[in-house]
Amino acid sequence: GKRIVTASQDHTARVWDAYSGQPLSEPMQHGDIVLCAQFSPDGKRIVTASQDHTARVWDAQSGQPLTEPLKHADRGMVYQTEMSARFSPDGKQLVTASGIGTARVWDVQTGRELSGPLQHAGSVTSAQFSPDGKRIVTSSLDGSAQLWDAQTGQPLTGPLKHNGGAN
Repeated sequence: GKRIVTASQDHTARVWDAYSGQPLSEPMQHGDIVLCAQFSPDGKRIVTASQDHTARVWDAQSGQPLTEPLKHADRGMVYQTEMSARFSPDGKQLVTASGIGTARVWDVQTGRELSGPLQHAGSVTSAQFSPDGKRIVTSSLDGSAQLWDAQTGQPLTGPLKHNGGAN
């Protein structure tokens, strides 16, 4: 509760002192609008997702990148945005959601992809881990949500259908 992380249209994320409002790190720079930023459960890292088609893992104290940019491999699509990125409850993995219809699971330390794409027919607007870290739920503009095994990337249910895009 002593620090706040913000994501901005100025292509940066920043860490702020929650009491004084003063910046605590250098800006964490992306090439386009930063859509989300989140502290890891232990508060030592930050993950950001941007319209520059990447997610990044940063040191929460210094604001320095800890991995190479995380990119969904399907770069041939015209519209690709990393819409969200979330840490697992233990902070060892993260999941990203993309405008190209996939979510992906990554190792936080190495930046290595851990499972194949969690595929939807439309943009994946959100992806997050269950509280125990064993499952991932994704939602998509294809009108469905999906539950996945976080370790294998295999679907655990059929699509949970809506009449419109799911969030």
